[in-house]
Amino acid sequence: MPTVIPVKFRYAARDLWFDPQDTGAVEADHVICSTERGTEIGIVTADAHDVSDEEQQAICGDAALKPVLRIATDEDLDRADQLAEMGDEAMPVFRRMVSQSGLDMKPVGVEYLFGGEKVVCYFSAEERVDFRQLVRDMARELHERIDMRQIGVREEAAIVGGFAHCGQELCCARFGHQFEPVSIRMAKEQDLPLNSTKISGACGRLMCCLRYEFEAYRDFKGRAPKRNAVIETPLGKGKIVEYDTPKEQLTLRLENGKQIRVALADMEASEAAVKKSQELNCPCRPDTAPRAALERLATPEVQLALAELDREMGITPEEQVDNADLFVEAPRTRRRRRVETPAQPQQQDVAPQPEPTQEAGATRSRRRRKKRSEAEAPAAAVQDSPQAAPSASAPAEPKAPPKAPRRRRHHAVEGAVQQGEQPSRAAAREETKQDSKQDAKPRRQRRRPGDRGGEKAQAQQASKQASRQQAQRQQPSRQQLPKQQARKDAAPQQEGADAAAKRRRRHRGGRGKGKGGAEGTAPQTQQ
Repeated sequence: MPTVIPVKFRYAARDLWFDPQDTGAVEADHVICSTERGTEIGIVTADAHDVSDEEQQAICGDAALKPVLRIATDEDLDRADQLAEMGDEAMPVFRRMVSQSGLDMKPVGVEYLFGGEKVVCYFSAEERVDFRQLVRDMARELHERIDMRQIGVREEAAIVGGFAHCGQELCCARFGHQFEPVSIRMAKEQDLPLNSTKISGACGRLMCCLRYEFEAYRDFKGRAPKRNAVIETPLGKGKIVEYDTPKEQLTLRLENGKQIRVALADMEASEAAVKKSQELNCPCRPDTAPRAALERLATPEVQLALAELDREMGITPEEQVDNADLFVEAPRTRRRRRVETPAQPQQQDVAPQPEPTQEAGATRSRRRRKKRSEAEAPAAAVQDSPQAAPSASAPAEPKAPPKAPRRRRHHAVEGAVQQGEQPSRAAAREETKQDSKQDAKPRRQRRRPGDRGGEKAQAQQASKQASRQQAQRQQPSRQQLPKQQARKDAAPQQEGADAAAKRRRRHRGGRGKGKGGAEGTAPQTQQ
């Protein structure tokens, strides 16, 4: 079995195998190797290991393994840095020559080989390009042997580097040096949107990461029920509407419209599903979600639905809630009993109770306190007196009937002589007259600067008084109103009489002359 060691070069798409010989190179060492193009420097990506002949045939083909010359020294590393700077300086010249030639190609990089055999120019293009004249121009400009090498867009992205949609460095530049085929079927299997802008990478091709989880999705969908399949559950039939492959869960939509997530490992296959899989010679898929799978769910809606189902089936009786455990009774406060006045003999005169005085503006609570104190005072006096204790032989006298409730008085009017009497109407009138007199008193006039000792105010008052008198004169009095009304009623009759007189005078041929001698008046009859 041959021993190989993988080495990574800067502009190579994948690791190349070499014969380590007796160099003792290990992982992360820089080594000088002999390749088909010449002598190059690279970095070891893994330790030396043995491979089978079949693997070597698949990777290298019929070509023999090239040897590792030596491990790079400090002088070799300094020379590699100088060659890298020369390649960066030659890159603008390469771009200028491409633009002058007008070729449809994109310059990617320029590499000076470690042995100095030639300069390799890398470019990308969609089709084959005739670059023979470009090689002559580049050799004349750089004074080196030029080798043009066309690479693909994926190799270009791996060489240039960059960041993907996820925010991480490109997989092809970081660790994916083996370019495996990626198809659109991988995106469909992972339920990704078939939008080219969302599933394409920086190179414009399908993203390399689509193949990472493809096997996991295909394995899960091979074991899980198909989408839109009907699943039997204790809460009724459910329909599979969604897959959660990373968690291996299924989303079921029940008959009432609610959705629940059930793990694939908790589901079971019924006898009918097992029999059908044996007949068709296909893998058996579960079609039942047992009660244990639903009980593992922490959603309160599912737990309540299961409890309601148990009550309907009569499996578990309804829990009786003990009110004594839920509610704590508050300590009962001891009420004070009202001391009743014992019945007194008929011969003993009952002490008259003092009449409560009613003050103006007393509040309701104040009156209640007074009544309570006045009611308790005679009761305490009767208990202290020796005559209050009734003899056992004396018969108990009947209690006095309760007094009628006393009507409250909301307002207390001054001038009331005795309690319970309301003021007369005359007293109320006198009080209102006194208030009106007090209001009618002339207000004290204050002198103000610029009013000339009150002359201005007096003139205004005199003008107001004159206007009032004039208005009173213009308005007819109550006695004149009937006379004016009589005149208005007699006016039509007077007009009719004047018209009749005019017609008579016209019939006689002239105007009549009466005693008055005034025109338009009725002729007076001679006595």
